[in-house]
Amino acid sequence: MRVTVLGGGSWGTTVASMVARKHDTLVWARNAEVVAEINLEHRNTAYLPGLNLADQLAATDDLQRAVHHAELLIVGVPTTAVRATLADAKPYVRPWIPVVSLSKGFERGSLLRMTEVIADELPDHPVATLTGPNIAREILAGQAAASVIATHDLSVARAIQGVLSSGLFRVYTNHDVVGCELGGALKNVVAIACGIAQGLGVGDNTRSMVMTRGLAELTRLGVAMGGEAITFAGLAGMGDLIVTCMSPNSRNRTVGEQLGLGRSLAEITGEMKMVAEGLTTAVTAHELAARYDVFMPVHEEMYKVVTGQNPPIASYRGLTIRPGHESEPG
Repeated sequence: MRVTVLGGGSWGTTVASMVARKHDTLVWARNAEVVAEINLEHRNTAYLPGLNLADQLAATDDLQRAVHHAELLIVGVPTTAVRATLADAKPYVRPWIPVVSLSKGFERGSLLRMTEVIADELPDHPVATLTGPNIAREILAGQAAASVIATHDLSVARAIQGVLSSGLFRVYTNHDVVGCELGGALKNVVAIACGIAQGLGVGDNTRSMVMTRGLAELTRLGVAMGGEAITFAGLAGMGDLIVTCMSPNSRNRTVGEQLGLGRSLAEITGEMKMVAEGLTTAVTAHELAARYDVFMPVHEEMYKVVTGQNPPIASYRGLTIRPGHESEPG
């Protein structure tokens, strides 16, 4: 099968490298230097320093060539670029081919999930999302990991599962697209909160509380939006939440930690090569919680932090002294 991955960041490159060991794979990146390094040296040091890519992987900055090549199209650009990239790619996409989203977040303004954005731009194509506890560096280094491919048509999910499964990277199928996308997007907000806890030095008990209550919140919103509660207990929910909140390789946790240490958001993001999706997702979560009338205090406090309404220490004080009128579980 001919596979194209749009996006030469850490996760897009990692997925492309894994797939290239079994299939004719092309990765598209805007940066000509990234493209040249992948083709000539089989590395992407801008995003994955010190790691080698599959020798079989090829790269291009020619969007037409990349998209026309694909019998399976994988979209791994940041959420803010998904619609514009697909609008440019649309004339070159082969009919009926499946499209997989790697992007975890929402479109600003419309509040659409990424599979909904893809369906808007590429109607009549099967659309799926790949999500789970996937730290790119660990997977590219050959460490065991698992993910979920979610689409409404499980026969399509199984076909994509066969393409993406590779060595110690195990892929499960799921029909709950809403739940899988909500878990993958909203855990980034909770990871910022856990990073702030690390920066403030508030203790492991507090971080555990924030993770657990954050999971309950995103589950409530996910169910209100049509997802299934059980999804959030699996890889796309709790699994992704744990790794994103705890790993030092997590961009969102890192942003939170730096905020907790007293640095400004502008200073932190100005130094980053990759996007911390949780910063925009915090705003979307605030809007979705209001739309669906769902109580989400952890997400709300992170919304106040990223929009400059509260310093991190004030948000943590608010979380710890807030009256505990919720009940467990949920």
